[in-house]
Amino acid sequence: MNIALIPARGGSKRIPKKNIKDFLGKPVISWVIRELIDSKVFDKIIVSTDDDDIAKISKKYGADRVIKRPVDLSDDLTTTVPVIAHSISVLNSEGYYPDYVCCAYPCAPLIYSADIIKSLKILKSKNINYIYPVTEYTHPIQRALKFKKNIELEFFFSEYELTRTQDLEKAFHDAGQFYWGKASSWVGQKRMHSNSIGMIIPNWRVVDIDTVDDWIKAEMIYKQLNKGN
Repeated sequence: MNIALIPARGGSKRIPKKNIKDFLGKPVISWVIRELIDSKVFDKIIVSTDDDDIAKISKKYGADRVIKRPVDLSDDLTTTVPVIAHSISVLNSEGYYPDYVCCAYPCAPLIYSADIIKSLKILKSKNINYIYPVTEYTHPIQRALKFKKNIELEFFFSEYELTRTQDLEKAFHDAGQFYWGKASSWVGQKRMHSNSIGMIIPNWRVVDIDTVDDWIKAEMIYKQLNKGN
């Protein structure tokens, strides 16, 4: 059994009601639910939330059910793994025992069903705990800059100041879209990032939405990709 779990907390601060904010005419979480449905690999699509509005909207747009998230897993400091582990334990108590669980973030409208399908195949073919999409940094991190107390700039790694960018090792970061894992890995609360492999996706369709500027950028990319149609 394959389960999709969307952890959608209601108390976002930088973008109020972020997980159900309008994104090109629909709540942003609805685009994620649609891609999960389109992948056709899930027996159930479940939302874990502490917010009644998120619960109602999620059901309206196709989520099979909502699991009420307890207060101690709903603050700013709670990480993803305990939330997913909690939902799996609820399912187990009801007689459902998923083999693979995909955690999909509710504010990731650029998620692709094709990536979900491909990564599940990789997860099943290898003895690994998790797999998630990563993308290459657009500029070498070795040549990152920072401001001093005044407005002068300095390198984080001064030893690379004269190194050509094409000679530096490539670096990647989490795309922040979804994470496939064995149910046993989630329940055992194994760390996602240090017990996994990455699947590379292009950086032109990755936006980590934390600010209003990020939101505008994601909408522009979505329009260009014509995904809304």
